[in-house]
Amino acid sequence: MEDQRGYDREEIFSKKVKAGKRTYFFDIKSTRANDYYLTITESKRKQNGDNFSYEKHKIFLYKEDFLKFVDALNESVDHVKNELLPDYDFEQFSNEEDEGEYNKELRWE
Repeated sequence: MEDQRGYDREEIFSKKVKAGKRTYFFDIKSTRANDYYLTITESKRKQNGDNFSYEKHKIFLYKEDFLKFVDALNESVDHVKNELLPDYDFEQFSNEEDEGEYNKELRWE
């Protein structure tokens, strides 16, 4: 796979999460120096007349930031679940995953 500068980036691992009109891709890639990083891509399907297009947003996450990112993500999700919406049933969406079971918590420990 090539990036915008024409450098080859090998994809090591990929995980797709479907969420309504959005799809999230978690891709681990390697650098030229044989290091690894994670890209998180949100792809949203948009209708243009009779055709579809996809709007994409991408985050590049490097190994030195993994734990900080996951800690902030977990803290933010926990705040919504416990403080803002304590009575909301988040588990109702767990059955919508059509690619089988997946880990409900994102953790690098």
